[in-house]
Amino acid sequence: MGGAADGEFFRDINVEFLIHELKDPLSVIETAVRMLLEKPDKYGLLTNRQEKTLKRALRNSKKARSLLADLLEVGRSDAGCFQCGRFDPVSAVDEVLMEALEASDAGLWETLQELGPGADRTAVLGQQGICFTCSDNARCVPLCQDEAKFRQIVGNLIKNGLQHRRQRLEVKMDCRKDQLVIDVLDDGPGVEKENRELIFKRYTRLQACVMLSRTGHGLGLAGARILARHLGGDITVRSHPGAGAAFCLTLPLKLDRTF
Repeated sequence: MGGAADGEFFRDINVEFLIHELKDPLSVIETAVRMLLEKPDKYGLLTNRQEKTLKRALRNSKKARSLLADLLEVGRSDAGCFQCGRFDPVSAVDEVLMEALEASDAGLWETLQELGPGADRTAVLGQQGICFTCSDNARCVPLCQDEAKFRQIVGNLIKNGLQHRRQRLEVKMDCRKDQLVIDVLDDGPGVEKENRELIFKRYTRLQACVMLSRTGHGLGLAGARILARHLGGDITVRSHPGAGAAFCLTLPLKLDRTF
């Protein structure tokens, strides 16, 4: 009887409320760690080992916060909650790329922050095998979409590419007719044909797959595709095992909630 009661309890939980409740303690943890790292005059000098440990804690608290944000946006999409507005997709993708690098390679991110936007930063990224290119027609087209969801989608695709690349990650943006097209290409292990739909299934963990960890916590790619389809677009993947993967996001330039 206890098991059945427990099951009913968990089904009745308001997930959005729970996510909001979890975000606050995570923010407190993140702020506390930042203060220890950034204010040695107030809290004392750190040893190298202490600093590395705190930076690791900070990165993982950010990952947890990112996961909660993903869950929240998917839930809001399922409930039909959208906030449509005009914004520059080029700037948004550039900022999302920096955020993804902060989570995956803090040292590189710090170097890029010191350089600031421009040719020097592009050159350093290129030395690391990371490239973001945008066609001329995509640069001049504003996107009228839900920006928070757009950032979540692109962020998940970029994080996925950074996680699985060997040496190269390319992000390409183009505008074709009334569609914004973003390709995220890596040179990682790729995806077998039979698994190309499975990697978009929530909570799926592939057993005999060269991309065993591609699904991560089971929500990244799945959540990205759910959000893309709610925004009138889609995500597809092209790949050959051992030759990398190319994820393609297509979105209408203007969100139409009549579909």
